[in-house]
Amino acid sequence: MLFTITGKHIEITEALRAHAEEKTSKLPRFYNSINQVEVIIDGGNGGNVSVEVIARGEHRNVFVVTKKGEDAYSCIDMAVHKLERQLRKKKGKERNNKHIPSQ
Repeated sequence: MLFTITGKHIEITEALRAHAEEKTSKLPRFYNSINQVEVIIDGGNGGNVSVEVIARGEHRNVFVVTKKGEDAYSCIDMAVHKLERQLRKKKGKERNNKHIPSQ
């Protein structure tokens, strides 16, 4: 899985990079075809931080989550949690469509 982290108006420290990579490394567990994860952290105005997580999968499946807050670490946690719910929902829909009984 390819992992990319980008900072806009904020410096990406090694601790922040390690935290984001650790949290996003668990995403393929929820949806197998995830092959690229991109995390964009925007420093913004007034100390507010915006975190955007983009997960790309096979067959043009793209999942995007944005979370705003004051702490970058908590925003990453909440964004990844939100993305996990999206991935679980998508996987559940695919599984249910495969096993529809014929009428």
